[in-house]
Amino acid sequence: MAILAVSGVGSVTATIRDNGHGVVAVHARNDSASSETTVVLISEGIDFDHAVASVMYHARTMVSETHGVSQNHNNSRAKWDSKAITGWKPEWQDGLGFFLNAIEELARNKIQITNLIIDDNWQSLDRTGSDQSQYGWSEFEADRNAFPSGLRSVVAQIRNLHPALQNIIVWHAMLGYWGGISPNGLIAKTYSTIKVAQEGENSHPLTIVGKPDVSRLYNDFYRFLAESGIDGVKADAQVMIDMLKDAPDRRDLISTYLDVWSKTSEEYFGGKTISCMSQFPYSIFRSQLPRSRGEFSVRNSDDFFPDVPRSHPWHIWANAHNAIVTQFLNAVPDWDMFQTVHSYAEFHAAARCVSGSPIYITDIPGMHNMHLIKQMTATTPLGQTVVLRPSVLGKSMCAYAGYEDGLLLKIGSYNGASQTGTGILGIFNVSTRHLTEIIPLGLFPGVFQGGKYAVRSHTTGQTSAPMTTGAPDSVIAASINEAGYEILCAFPLAQFKSGRYGNGYAGAVGLVGKMTGCAAMTYSGVVQRDSGTVIVTCNLKALGTLGVYISTLPHLNIEDDFMVAIEDQPVRFETVSRSEDDERIFEIDVERAWEEVAVSTMQRGEVQIKVSFQP
Repeated sequence: MAILAVSGVGSVTATIRDNGHGVVAVHARNDSASSETTVVLISEGIDFDHAVASVMYHARTMVSETHGVSQNHNNSRAKWDSKAITGWKPEWQDGLGFFLNAIEELARNKIQITNLIIDDNWQSLDRTGSDQSQYGWSEFEADRNAFPSGLRSVVAQIRNLHPALQNIIVWHAMLGYWGGISPNGLIAKTYSTIKVAQEGENSHPLTIVGKPDVSRLYNDFYRFLAESGIDGVKADAQVMIDMLKDAPDRRDLISTYLDVWSKTSEEYFGGKTISCMSQFPYSIFRSQLPRSRGEFSVRNSDDFFPDVPRSHPWHIWANAHNAIVTQFLNAVPDWDMFQTVHSYAEFHAAARCVSGSPIYITDIPGMHNMHLIKQMTATTPLGQTVVLRPSVLGKSMCAYAGYEDGLLLKIGSYNGASQTGTGILGIFNVSTRHLTEIIPLGLFPGVFQGGKYAVRSHTTGQTSAPMTTGAPDSVIAASINEAGYEILCAFPLAQFKSGRYGNGYAGAVGLVGKMTGCAAMTYSGVVQRDSGTVIVTCNLKALGTLGVYISTLPHLNIEDDFMVAIEDQPVRFETVSRSEDDERIFEIDVERAWEEVAVSTMQRGEVQIKVSFQP
């Protein structure tokens, strides 16, 4: 059974809570001056995913009809594949120097940054008060101490030095800054402002732009950013509009700010927008559920704290379970940035890779785990660095498994077309002790009944024997230490006939050494000709070492039995080998082969590899 309290219809905010006595209770807040109706949707069925989907789809229809929203928007998935995004911290005063150092360090390691976020603290602030929560936003131009030449000049310098950089994105709070608008700044002199009270004992009154001028403020600000060369925005602290103390303020301002931001951000930046601290009910239903605009990125959970060890597993667990709902939003869930040099770095990296979300890193210049970054990324035939995002967003596969139940967290995703793609299962130990579980093949997303699969481990490189969905012995043992992880990929197999060694199985694994290397494949297939020759064909959108599973490989001679071609041109023998981790995995160094063959001068986004062998 799925129960959903609907917000965003009228001025009602509704939530579902446990009353402490085993009873589900609905709590509703009506900010309207008149009576309103609270809507609760209930779906019952034998399949959990279908029950959740039915209430979410019905809620979308309700909210869209209420606000007259068209559902016919041409909605392509917001792609943030081009990689490695860095940030900005308040203690770094030389803003331009920091950015250039960070980008240059990664470039020296052949990681070509194409997206950059200038995070919190770049703006001009009055810095009045005891901390950032009281600072107000003064003017559109960047902080004149950190960026004395202005935002436009900084952006131009960065682009001139790093032409591969495609998108530069800046942070701002929805109400301006954490402390709203500076009452004595240029913005307050240009737009009408009001004083509003906030909820909370330690909260202080805020000066913010009032309802009549919100649209003008956002149009002017985003026009300034666009003219300065900025490509996108990260709008943070959106929940502050839901935390206004007085109902008339919430009634006037919540929908106004949400609607203006959604409209203006799409007008100026399209899908290159990130919505943060916006997981409050009114925003979810009014701004994120309808398909009235293109997809955009939405932070999928609260922050985690790098110096608090137990906050790391909780962060991954919360994101995986939130994704059960957020997968239905008109958004790409954002699992937040992380550091690549940290005791939990691999844990976070693995979760981001299987999540299907964008991947943001926030490293100190010169302190990068390049080995880890290269497990998350790959280079395209055109020389760009991209992350390998699965086709389907990742989510918890066990909705009723609690954080403290002593169970492995299983995050499922999928890449490729139906029945021919790869099921992905990220497994994370979020407990405080070693855990071992038996994982059935049927738990992998996308596997179909009666299909033949092999399962490969990312951390060991080992591959299982062929399995059939539904068979009692089609299971995998997962044994993981505290704060450990594993990524298992179930890839489909095709049977071939062999007169020498009996029938066998073959299938493309994807790029080995990558956490979600299967996501580099745009196509794979296996055929056997009448002559007996088996041909495995694979199209790749990124380069690396391609793995091909061949069950009879231990009996075959690579030099005599194999022929490998890239774009129909034979590759040198030195670019192929048996895997050192699994004797049934045939490996092709596609990156090296692509550099060596004549077609490497051609401009194309994919390469095709054909592996032919005599079984």
